[in-house]
Amino acid sequence: MGANAIVEGVEVSTLHWIGGQRVASDESFADVSPIHGTTIAEVARGGAREADLAVRAAREAFPGWASTPPAERARILHAVGEGIERRVPELAAVETADNGSLLRSMRNSVMPRVAHNFHFFADKLARLAHEGFETRGHTNRVSWDPAGVAAVVTPWNAPLMLATWRVAPALAAGNAVVLKPPEWAPLTASMLADAAHEAGLPDGVLNVLQGVGEEAGAALVSHPGVARVAFTGSVATGRLVAAGAAANLTPVSLELGGKSPFVAFADADLDAVVRQAVNQYDNAGQVCLAGTRLLVEDPIHDEFLERLTRAVAGLRQGDPREEATDLGPLVAREHFDRVDGFVKRARADGARAAIGGGPNDELGGLYYRPTLFVDAPEGSEILTQEVFGPVLTLQRFSGEDEAVALANATDYGLAAILYTGDPGRAERVSSRLVAGTVWVNCFFVRDLRAPFGGSRNSGIGREGGVWSFDFYADVKNVCTAPWTR
Repeated sequence: MGANAIVEGVEVSTLHWIGGQRVASDESFADVSPIHGTTIAEVARGGAREADLAVRAAREAFPGWASTPPAERARILHAVGEGIERRVPELAAVETADNGSLLRSMRNSVMPRVAHNFHFFADKLARLAHEGFETRGHTNRVSWDPAGVAAVVTPWNAPLMLATWRVAPALAAGNAVVLKPPEWAPLTASMLADAAHEAGLPDGVLNVLQGVGEEAGAALVSHPGVARVAFTGSVATGRLVAAGAAANLTPVSLELGGKSPFVAFADADLDAVVRQAVNQYDNAGQVCLAGTRLLVEDPIHDEFLERLTRAVAGLRQGDPREEATDLGPLVAREHFDRVDGFVKRARADGARAAIGGGPNDELGGLYYRPTLFVDAPEGSEILTQEVFGPVLTLQRFSGEDEAVALANATDYGLAAILYTGDPGRAERVSSRLVAGTVWVNCFFVRDLRAPFGGSRNSGIGREGGVWSFDFYADVKNVCTAPWTR
């Protein structure tokens, strides 16, 4: 196995990054680009041995980083963010080749957001404080003590952005980190290690463990030397992660799947509703927050369907590296077959595809046509389970009570989208929706000061702002009696 790969003209190390060094493994796995179906890299395939090496390196580095003054930690994290900003074109090109996301999105919004994750939590660290309070003359002082080694396991749909959403606050809190990137899109995590090293992050404070989830990931989350586990991915894998961490009573933060409702009332701006509904096909539907269940009030249902059909027909599907492309491929053959299985079973259940309904035969490969199902039976799989592809459903409702009942009719609760022209209705309905985030007359407006996480099967815990520090630190209260001298 070679130590480097050239991807879109960018040289990327395919080895682990452990203790400030590149580390090889005896085995490798093929990293296949969904754009053309060819192998772009052979990546080190770590397992229990490499996971142990990474945790040991992180534990060795932890005391020095934990004792580093917050201002110095913040300075280094800002330097990491600046290094990412300098690398935006290269990171965007590599990630697009790796997972098939639109290059223009990677370049214009996603990679700049990666840098922002570091800048934000560096600034938050510099201002982190809790107001003191008194109890019968005693003073109370709350602090956030670094917890130890944080294991961060991330998904393939936005691998670097979602990794740094966890890595940045974990480092800011004074922890050392072992990052396990997804095997379907691992390369930008390796580039992050280079940027962090260049920024002066001490050796061992950030480690990147490459490998397959069932091997490297399982060994990492169950390691007794890990103090925190943060995972983003499917519900099924989240359960395995939680079980692995539970043996050591390791706290977990889980951001899992979604089946989010998109609720549009008749008094909403229909132009905005249609535009935003089309946006739910972003990243070929591989977005956990997407409002995949379109719930539209009776008076506007038929016009909405007609206009949405026209709008989706205008989407251009093709090579995600081209500026004019709106939808790229699905990430891997295994996932493509999973999405197609949902579509076939939906048809068998009696649902009708008003838009799309199968692979894009003209393009071949992993390209799947944007699909919209109508007339799906109540409680059917396509209405209740996460597809994670370009597949939406449309249901009609009459009135607020039915809208809320339909919106909450799943085991998920990650997000919800609500469109209405009535502020009172917006307040009433949003308060009844089971979701960690509700967007009213907008979508995907994310402020890192806000809490983020899911309800029900969509996850455990909240991160963002001070909530991230609450998870990645041991929160301590020091209560002091009045001094008598």
